[in-house]
Amino acid sequence: MPANLTPEYEKAERRYREATTDEDRLEALREMLRVIPKHKGTDRMQGDIKRRISQLRKAAAKRPAKRGPDVFHVPRGGAGQVVLIGPPNTGKSSIVAATSKAPVKVAEYPFSTPLPVPGMAEYEDVQVQIVDTPPVTAEHMPPGLMGTIRLADIVAVVVDCSADALGQAEATLSLLVGRGVSLLSVPLNELPEDDSGVKCGLVIANKADACGSEDIEALRELYAGTIEVLSVSSATGEGITEMLDRSWRMLAMVRVYSKERGRPADMNQPFTLRIGSTIEDLARDIHRELPDKMKYARIWGEGRFDGQQVHRTEILKDRDIVEIHE
Repeated sequence: MPANLTPEYEKAERRYREATTDEDRLEALREMLRVIPKHKGTDRMQGDIKRRISQLRKAAAKRPAKRGPDVFHVPRGGAGQVVLIGPPNTGKSSIVAATSKAPVKVAEYPFSTPLPVPGMAEYEDVQVQIVDTPPVTAEHMPPGLMGTIRLADIVAVVVDCSADALGQAEATLSLLVGRGVSLLSVPLNELPEDDSGVKCGLVIANKADACGSEDIEALRELYAGTIEVLSVSSATGEGITEMLDRSWRMLAMVRVYSKERGRPADMNQPFTLRIGSTIEDLARDIHRELPDKMKYARIWGEGRFDGQQVHRTEILKDRDIVEIHE
């Protein structure tokens, strides 16, 4: 049976042949495996690709660990991590500056951000981590940046909506797809579970104060049903709250407030847990030994009786107040 290889596969194979590092070869092989037609005629080729991927992984595991920290690794903070990526001068740094007190460098010239810079944005009573990153182009992805992207909860492509926003978005998304990552605007708990490279994502059309609504509508029409496009101006603050609100909802979290017996609940620093978490999960977050000591819990919240006694398996809702009894 003929293989009937697609242009996408041939492009990925060419990237593999031209790669100069094992990291780039591995990314190309993953893309080859993703786009190769799946039928009996390609079974051997699929097996060969998987074998090469396995060999590269084993070779990487045997290499001595690199000295010093990974400068592209950003430890997750707050309720979740949103990584901003995009071409030069689209305003990634200005968005981080507008939402946090991070020491980002906002400049008119390109490539002013050499490494990822995290900032903590306040959204209502929780914090969401927003990460500025070095710019990407159709020809260049900074070494190490894909690791930052793969570990993010949400990947937000930032474009300048006053300067060929369509071209910028397409170039950046194609760069990701070429490395085995595609974006979809769904909550984290609705992502595919098959490790297919699909990540929660957004397109942020920045500098909305300097472009017409038709430019943003064109982006929305192009990505309708797959990637949500948000209109933002880091200069005026337009759309910033909506961006944080959408990010929070995509993180698929609930806020839960703890309460000690006979005292009011601490409403200033909620615990943040994944949707579907239980009383037992909350107890473990409070202290790792607490689940073994707890007998029951009382709960206050929407649709509940005040102080209702519940079992450790009770599913938590956003803004519940919980009092754990040992």
